[in-house]
Order: sequence, then C-alpha cells, then structure tokens
Amino acid sequence: MRGMADETLASPPMNGEPRNGTGNQSPWPTRQMAEWGSNGHHSRAGRRQRSPSTGRGRRASGAVATTLPALAHADALDELRFIRNTMEAAGSFTSVPGWATAWIGASAVVTAMLASAQPTTDRWLAAWLVEATLSGVVGVLAVAQKARRTGLAVTAGPNRRFASSFTPAMVSGAILTAVLWWHGLTAFLPGTWLLAFGTGVTAGAASSVRPVRVLGIALMALGALAFVVPQSWGDAVLALGFGGLLAGFGVVIARRHGG
Repeated sequence: MRGMADETLASPPMNGEPRNGTGNQSPWPTRQMAEWGSNGHHSRAGRRQRSPSTGRGRRASGAVATTLPALAHADALDELRFIRNTMEAAGSFTSVPGWATAWIGASAVVTAMLASAQPTTDRWLAAWLVEATLSGVVGVLAVAQKARRTGLAVTAGPNRRFASSFTPAMVSGAILTAVLWWHGLTAFLPGTWLLAFGTGVTAGAASSVRPVRVLGIALMALGALAFVVPQSWGDAVLALGFGGLLAGFGVVIARRHGG
C-alpha cells in the first residue's frame, strides 16, 4: 500500500514521460516552463524576463498621458482658428476709417480752395494729385490701424474683397487722368475722378456696411453731374464730393461702426 501511495502522490507524467523519470525530456523549453507558476499564471520572474523594460514602459505611459492634453489643446486652437477664419471670410468690411475719412474730406475742401487759385492748369492738376496721394496713404494706414484695433487681420476676407473691387476703378481713373491731360481735356477731370472713385466705392461696398454703399452711389451721381455743369464749377463739385460727402459719411461711419 505504501508503494501504491507513493506512486499515486508522484507527479503525473508530462508529455509521455515515464514515472521513473527516464525517457525523452519534455519538449517545453526550460525558459517557458519557468514563466508559468503552479496556478497556471505567469510568474513574476517570467514577467520580468518577458518585459525587462517595465520601468521604461511606465515612463512612456506617463509621457503619453502628459502629451494627450497638449494634443487636445492644439486641436482646440486649430478649431478656433478655423472658426475665426470662416467668420472673417463671411463677414463685412467694417475697417472703413470713419474719422480718417472725415479728415480726408476736410483736407479736400482746403485743396479745392487752393487749386482754384492756381494760375495754370498744370499747377491745378498738381495740387489735386498731391491731395489724392496723401489721402490714399492716410486711408490705407487708417484701415490697417482700425483692423488691428478690432482684432481683424488686414488681409482678412472682407478687406481683400473690398480692395480687389476698389483698386481696378482707381487704376482706370489714373489712366483716364493721364489721357485727358495729354489731350488737353482737363475740364473732364472732375467728373472722371468722382465717377471713378464712386464706382470703386460702390463695387467694394458689396462686402461693406450700408453707409459705404450710399456714399459710392452719391459720388457716382455727383460725377455724372460734373460733366454737364460749367467748367468753372469744377472745384466746387470736387469740394462737394471729395470734401462734403466724405466728411459727412465719415462722421456717420465713425459713430455707427467705430472710428
């Protein structure tokens, strides 16, 4: 009976191994056997052997956990930037400098008085060209300053659309000025200037506020009127258009849409 008990308590044969321990060795590698404990799970030693870089893995997991909030923050910034660009592209041109436009109108009235006192046509033309150049520089700087103050990029969608619509009319007016002066037809310059400027403002006002559209139409109407009034009224018509209309609408724009 003792022999039968010993035989019964002996470990069962593994993979056909005889009870007396002789015969072929177990085909399981020693390393794989060492990884398994008596309860059928991996032992700690086996886990350490299979993953010798456990500490580095923990550090990598911590780095990933730290990186995830940063990635989420970057995605949120990208979303906000996209929304802002979309709103800017679909918005209206509100960077019209109200007070600067009013000052440009006031300077045009002074220029009209100075130009009417010039003895020659060339000097008369030079006075108005200087006024146009200075007004253009002041206008561009004022638009850029108002855009920065309101947080809108200078090259935002509404600004680009206004410039692309306004510029061709100004180029056409400059070309017509040179042609009319060359042929001695300077009497038609007041009407040409008002009509070209009013056309540019009206075209650009498609993406701007309502007072700008009204200003453009009024300038075009006054330009058409300048072709039928006596030549001696030229400076008065220019003073009314580039002076009175710009100054008045500049004040309206400044009060309703900011200076």
